[in-house]
Amino acid sequence: MKRYLYALAMLYILLIQGCGNAPELKGESAMIVLKTPAMRYADMGFIYESPSEIKVEIYGSGQALFALRITPKSVCTSRFACLDRKSFNVRMLSRYYPEDTIERIFRAKPLFNGKSVVKKRNGFTQKLFAPGKYNIQYAVLNNETVFRDTINKIVIKIKRM
Repeated sequence: MKRYLYALAMLYILLIQGCGNAPELKGESAMIVLKTPAMRYADMGFIYESPSEIKVEIYGSGQALFALRITPKSVCTSRFACLDRKSFNVRMLSRYYPEDTIERIFRAKPLFNGKSVVKKRNGFTQKLFAPGKYNIQYAVLNNETVFRDTINKIVIKIKRM
């Protein structure tokens, strides 16, 4: 009987420790629009965040259409294998963007080290321009994030529910 209780206690401790090491993901539903020359998705989805990663899932008619996982070193999608952040930008966004651009958009944080940030009562806006490279209008207001680059033809909208 002692061995049984000991084994049960050890199993309990292992399960608690195993769960304690996993990053705690905070999830929320959102309307997500991703339009780039390389991909087009617009539908309801979920955004799961932890300090170390972000997972994005977009659904259409109850079916998973697209998944995105952003970590400190890579970006993985359901369409292709994981890429380092720089390669992801080159392939999906723009080579002129900082490596953390997609993460900062999904975390609703300022881009380009906060350059040209205009703080508002309910968030902030940024206008970033480099001739021939990008023309970005970025706004995080209330529960909505809108990233638009007219030169690279990119629109990312996130309306958190």
